[in-house]
Amino acid sequence: MAVAPLDSQQSMWESITSLVRLAQEKNVDPVHWALELRSTLSAGGISLPSPELAHLLVSHIFWENHTPLSWKLLEKAISLSIVPPLLVLALLSHRVIPNRKHHPAAYRLYLELLKRHAFSLLPQIRGSGYHRTMTSIDNILHLSDIFGLPNQEPGSILLAFLFSILWQLVDASLDDEGLLELTSDKSSKWPHDMEIDGLLKRNDNHGVLEKANTEMAINLIQFLLENKVTSRILHLASQNMSTHWEDFSQRFRVLTTKSLLVRNSKHINPEALTYLASHTRKFLGRESKTIPGGEFHALVSSGSMLALTSQHHGTSGSALWLPIDLFFEDIMDGTQAAAASAVENLTGLVKALQAVNSTTWHDAFLALWLAALRLVQRERDPIEGPVPRTDTFLCVLLSVTPLAVANIIEEEESQWIDQSASNSPSNQWKEKKGKCRQGLVNSLQQLGDYESLLTPPLSVQSVANQAAAKAVMFVSGITNGNGSYENTSKHESASACSGNMRHLVVEACISRNLLDTSAYLWPGFVNGGTNQVPQGIAGNVSCWSLLMKGSSLTPSLTNSLITTPASSLAEIEKIYEIATTGSEDEKIAAASILCGASLFRGWSIQEHVIIFIVTLLSPKAPANISGSYSHLINCAPFLNVLLVGISPVDCVQIFSLHGVVPLLAGALMPICEAFGSGIPNITWTLPTGEVISSHAVFSTAFILLLRLWRFDHPPLDYVLGDVPPVGPQSSPEYLLLVRNCRLECFGKSPKDRMARRRFSKVIDISVDPIFMDSFPSLKQWYRQHQECMASILSELKTGSPVHHIVDSLLSMMFKKTNKGGSQSLTPSSGSSSLSTSGVDDSSDQLKIPGWDILEAAPFVLDAALTACAHGSLSPRELATGLKTLADFLPATLGTMVSYFSSEVTRGLWKPVSMNGTDWPSPAANLASVEQQIELILAATGVDVPRLPADGISAATLPLPLAALVSLTITYKLEKATERFLVLVGPALDALAAACPWPCMPIVTSLWTQKVKRWSDFLIFSASRTVFHHNSDAVIQLLRSCFTCTLGLKPTSQLCSYGGVGALLGHGFGSLHSGGISTAAPGILYIKVHRSIRDVMFLTEEILSLLMFSVKSIATTEKQNKTRDGLRYGIGQVSLSQAMTRVKLAASLGASLVWISGGLNLVQALIKETLPSWFISVHGEEDELGGGMVPMLRGYALAYFAILSSAFAWGVDSSSPASKRRPRVLWLHLEFLVSALEGKISLGCDWATWQAYVTGFVSLMVECTPAWVVEVDVEVIKRLSKSLRQWNEQDLALALLCAGGLRTMGTATELIVETCHQL
Repeated sequence: MAVAPLDSQQSMWESITSLVRLAQEKNVDPVHWALELRSTLSAGGISLPSPELAHLLVSHIFWENHTPLSWKLLEKAISLSIVPPLLVLALLSHRVIPNRKHHPAAYRLYLELLKRHAFSLLPQIRGSGYHRTMTSIDNILHLSDIFGLPNQEPGSILLAFLFSILWQLVDASLDDEGLLELTSDKSSKWPHDMEIDGLLKRNDNHGVLEKANTEMAINLIQFLLENKVTSRILHLASQNMSTHWEDFSQRFRVLTTKSLLVRNSKHINPEALTYLASHTRKFLGRESKTIPGGEFHALVSSGSMLALTSQHHGTSGSALWLPIDLFFEDIMDGTQAAAASAVENLTGLVKALQAVNSTTWHDAFLALWLAALRLVQRERDPIEGPVPRTDTFLCVLLSVTPLAVANIIEEEESQWIDQSASNSPSNQWKEKKGKCRQGLVNSLQQLGDYESLLTPPLSVQSVANQAAAKAVMFVSGITNGNGSYENTSKHESASACSGNMRHLVVEACISRNLLDTSAYLWPGFVNGGTNQVPQGIAGNVSCWSLLMKGSSLTPSLTNSLITTPASSLAEIEKIYEIATTGSEDEKIAAASILCGASLFRGWSIQEHVIIFIVTLLSPKAPANISGSYSHLINCAPFLNVLLVGISPVDCVQIFSLHGVVPLLAGALMPICEAFGSGIPNITWTLPTGEVISSHAVFSTAFILLLRLWRFDHPPLDYVLGDVPPVGPQSSPEYLLLVRNCRLECFGKSPKDRMARRRFSKVIDISVDPIFMDSFPSLKQWYRQHQECMASILSELKTGSPVHHIVDSLLSMMFKKTNKGGSQSLTPSSGSSSLSTSGVDDSSDQLKIPGWDILEAAPFVLDAALTACAHGSLSPRELATGLKTLADFLPATLGTMVSYFSSEVTRGLWKPVSMNGTDWPSPAANLASVEQQIELILAATGVDVPRLPADGISAATLPLPLAALVSLTITYKLEKATERFLVLVGPALDALAAACPWPCMPIVTSLWTQKVKRWSDFLIFSASRTVFHHNSDAVIQLLRSCFTCTLGLKPTSQLCSYGGVGALLGHGFGSLHSGGISTAAPGILYIKVHRSIRDVMFLTEEILSLLMFSVKSIATTEKQNKTRDGLRYGIGQVSLSQAMTRVKLAASLGASLVWISGGLNLVQALIKETLPSWFISVHGEEDELGGGMVPMLRGYALAYFAILSSAFAWGVDSSSPASKRRPRVLWLHLEFLVSALEGKISLGCDWATWQAYVTGFVSLMVECTPAWVVEVDVEVIKRLSKSLRQWNEQDLALALLCAGGLRTMGTATELIVETCHQL
């Protein structure tokens, strides 16, 4: 319509004003007047409905023309669409509600107009003046400012307007009944106009009308909450304006609980209103659960049912939690200390599975406890070897798992605290506060039903009995003589109370305040009568009680404290106090106690003990010392006790599980710098009589530091031209970076502030950043280490200080050889001959700093190896010399490992024959070892290469590898050398695995000859070699994992069950093949995936195996179809079973991708692998099952993608990895949208594509809504539009609703459109 000129419009409005006045004076018919007005406006070129006319009419009424006819004229103008109804309501609310007590009739008329026109929204959003109307409403009511809307989209203003109407009605009703004083701010949120002069005086009927108005307003409130359109829109408000909604909810609760009208009304009651408010918040979420046909989510929800029976869980819904079992097995790898905390990773994993499986926290926690118990049960009879033992597995169950549970509970309760801090507490938040905690209680109560998992290992049976005795004492009201139930001797209750793992789990939770002592009263928790109290408990006082009462640390008390774990933080704090303020002997005793049973089995205080130890390793420098670590020298005996105490395999693994490796590295570096730079002219005598020097302290600290990252790996990854491993490359710099970031960020989030309350207040950890530049000697060594691994040694200058040290070391190493005459050892990197015949080998000659020795060590090793290669030095003499050097300075073992690994990689040395004459021979058992390797792998369906026919003659090793293995077998297996062998062992294993077959069987044969009790462990380790060289073997193993887990074509009786039991078995040795102990395929893969050089190919292979598995599942379920409920070609029951197994397959695939390559591999899957798969053509689909196979494949891919991403990124923003999520997710959704819009051609089946898109979006919206908020808003809107074109209205709406404030306006408009179509 043409717009009239300005002068013409002014004249028009003057005539319209006259027309309105004339109508009032002559009392004309409102309908006739409205039709005449409409014709006049149309003739004048005025667009209808007209906001200007709305302003004119409302201004005319208030308050000079507040007459019935004026209201009739206004109502007819609304009915005939001459003025925008919503704008009129906004104008009226602005004037009427504040003056309702003086003009109750006007308020009543406003309520009537509201009832007639506030719910007819579709014509409003489709009208031509919709945008202009919403802008006018915003200008009048200032909704964008009040609600903080980031944009002024019409849909957002419409939502805010409806919310404001509801809120104004609630405030007005509260005010009318005198209840505003009971609200938080004791006044209405909405601004009141000033009273207008000349208001009509109140009359006697006002009171009656006011009461009726209030009742009608409450009825309108109820209608707003009941109406299918407005209730959904208000749900959006509750989602995206949480602060305002909580404020509103507080007022609404006052109305529902205190209003006399509500209480006395025949049509309204408080319960109904409360239900409607709750119903409004949940209505959209329930309605939006949709996948084509509505079946997807009904099937998915069955995953929350836990039917866990023993360890053979099959492919029931319980098996969907198998990622936890795989995670537990993976973190138990003792060959690598992880920089990340297993507690944090487990927390994210459980949250992800709980969200994607759509279960209660009861189910999630029960699955978590059962997985941890299965881990312990699989290790009831562990194989012997230098690997983590029972203590580490119990750490996972009784320390790591409770801490993860505590994180989840504290995270939920920290949200409640934040909500309370915002001055808007709510009953809903108070109710939510206990949801996770109650789920924990329920899960532990149900845990008693799984007796087969609760039998304790023999090593902790007495501890379990003690926990049971404590419960009996509590129920009986008996203490142990010091007023508590703690610290009863482990011998006191061993025969009186029979405890199990549930007692230990409950005790671990009670000690962390996750439960209270009422758990002791659970039915069946205490066996027998409460009067059956173990004899001898009452009156006994434990060693820790004696300490707390002030007893001094006598040798006997110290020994008792070393072997008895502390039970409370206060006891550990007492030891820490002694360690910092006591005498030298007391400090050493305290250090021994901290590194004793309290560290290994003090599960309730384990993380505190670890932090105390790390803190004690970094004593503060006196005020007069700065920029130096010389003050550490005076603490040598004390530091040595700590270093030796934390060197065992289990201990380092426990530190790793708790995520303290970066902190430990930061504490070890100053020690290495200080003691490695000192001359060993001072010795210290320990209370045990052992004499140590600075070299001993340096070596222990240095080797411990090397064990914190795979320092020997880079040449194998890069020099051979392989693809570097996925994920962060661990190094000293990386560990320091992680340390600095953690200390910088800790305590800033609500979750951290909650967790901080668990830590001891006496700990004072320095949060100052540490950098490699602070350790010049360490930095120089590390640079030389990298150079040595990357290239051959540089030329050694004759006469240099390093040259003299090399001479002295060679003389010391081969002095027995030199007695026979002059011996010339020439390093291959230098041109000078290093003659050792005339060198003074006195001890004074070698009293030099450890760092200087490490600098010379590569040249010493090069010279010795060259001499052996040229025949100047026999292999036996070489091994003896290397052992002499290692005994002199054990830190040189690190150099030996890195140098020999580098030389093997470079391939410059000729192989030597392991013939038993010059070098040790594997002939005695090499054939047997090879046979056992083949059997172990064949049991999982993997073929391995065979040794040549003349296997013994082919028993050769590269010279550096032969030297290293000869060195290791010279060591005696004793506690004093364990901390050194655990450094060399994994490196030797990795080096032998990287060499051509059969190097690994040869090394294994030599070691099994030396330590027969380690045979199972060594042979199992050797079986991993094939996967280092052969990608086909990896694929075969992955296929076995899928077939066993899903129960497809089982290769053994165990595999026929499917599920977790088939995938992981019951520990190494639980399976036997031909009399040889074998392993389940999942266990084998967990142990070998770190040996796979190029993991990037795994995503495609796992994806292919997933698709193949889906087809196999469909084939199986086709045979099980029923006669009734046929759909998609099979029975409904069969479809449900197929869907459960498909989800299990996707869960397994996602777990394998995440475990194998971590964050980077998952991102490669989302960015590259999946898009490529959809674009590619996969040939004709099998017709079996009709459309079932393509559909199931799409759903499988959706779960696969969501689960993989959730494992890597988390479902929220609490993990550092979540910062990478928005970019990758945007790229994937952009691909989906582009394909939906026809910009990308697809090669996959259309049913597969449709199932994937709807499945992925639905899972993302319902399970990971935090992801949607992070994605570009335009992509979300485009995706929603495409879904509507597929007739996926509910899913499109749910997607927009999850988009937050940015998509709130579009979602509001879609709600109106969608509900109109229903």
